[in-house]
Amino acid sequence: MKPVSNPDAAIKIMAGSSSAAPLPRRHRGRMGLAAAALLLATAGCSQVPGFGPTDGPPVSAPVQPVDRGPPQAPSGTTIGTGPVRVALIVPLTQNGQPSVVGASLRNAADLAMQETGGSAITLLVKDSGASRAGARAAAEEAIREGAELILGPLFAGNVREVGAVARRAGKPVIAFSTDTSVSARGVYLLSFLVEDYVNRIVDFAADRGKKSFAALVPENDYGNVALAAFQQAAARRGVRVQAVERYGAGGLTRAAQNIGAAQSSIDTLFIPEQAGSMTEVSRALIAAGVRPDRIQIIGTGIWNDARVLKLPVLQGAWFSAPENAGFNAFAGRYRTKFNTDPTRIATLAYDAVTLGVALAGQPGARYNEGILTNSSGFNGADGLFRFRPDGQNERGLAVLQIGRGTTTAVSPAPRSFTTRPGT
Repeated sequence: MKPVSNPDAAIKIMAGSSSAAPLPRRHRGRMGLAAAALLLATAGCSQVPGFGPTDGPPVSAPVQPVDRGPPQAPSGTTIGTGPVRVALIVPLTQNGQPSVVGASLRNAADLAMQETGGSAITLLVKDSGASRAGARAAAEEAIREGAELILGPLFAGNVREVGAVARRAGKPVIAFSTDTSVSARGVYLLSFLVEDYVNRIVDFAADRGKKSFAALVPENDYGNVALAAFQQAAARRGVRVQAVERYGAGGLTRAAQNIGAAQSSIDTLFIPEQAGSMTEVSRALIAAGVRPDRIQIIGTGIWNDARVLKLPVLQGAWFSAPENAGFNAFAGRYRTKFNTDPTRIATLAYDAVTLGVALAGQPGARYNEGILTNSSGFNGADGLFRFRPDGQNERGLAVLQIGRGTTTAVSPAPRSFTTRPGT
């Protein structure tokens, strides 16, 4: 087995610090160096030494699997030759055409398999297409072929279908949707959640002494979720929300003017807008006389885009996001292998597959709830994350400040869930 070219890319189960003991000797030959760096959190764990949940015995799956007889031979594309079968369900095609996003997720999974040795699992690659029926059929096929864990799919409606199939079979799902309404016990979201972004940036602003907030929020699904999270975070931190301005098509100018009129009574402005629309927002704020030297502008990880970083009104702005170093290292290796750039969410497939490989050496229910919801979490390409029992996740995010077309970390991502961000 060839050693992994970049052991720093490994997922680790965190230990309340950045260090932990290596895997038991008998598991090391089962996987490449990257997966062998996955480490458990506490010394008092049950099951195999070095593995298991941090609090008590493993929790049983909500539905016991049905005996379906021996698994069928895999159909379609497979990657790896290991004894444990894991399915990857992604939209390889949409409307009859190849999907750039789906191909990037599949390539990232391939890269993870290459870097972990590929001998611990066989990855069953399934095309969900863009339809719920396609996702459901892919999940049913994966279960018939003996998949013990399903990774993906991407779209919320597809996650609901796959989750229903997996639940009946007693198998867990690690999905890539950002819609928290599809998360549930046994259906875990690995994606970057709006709520995490908002909690991190509001906490940071409050810690920096900001007390009086306003929000300029688009009338769309992202804006709705972001605003709800913002209001909850503000209430939790005891900061005032002086104004909330919503805008739809044709309404941005008036909303920005209202913010401009209120700026003497606020010290922070929250704008959860997509990168592609921030140029128009910037122009509207400047026209309305909003002074970024007097008001701290804050946002979420969707601002981590070159189009946003050069906007004049956002120089000095803060936003929460994963630190860039992990993704940049991943993107370099991806570019070397596939001669193209990955999509930003490709790390989700990379981390999911690496986690699947690293846990494959477990005896028995290797992907059970107690292991997947280990409270100390895991460390992947985009930093620290952990799954909650309700299926949502928490990520260790940094706060970045925009300046001169680039970003600087003004509060680093936490290195464990036992430390405060920035320490």
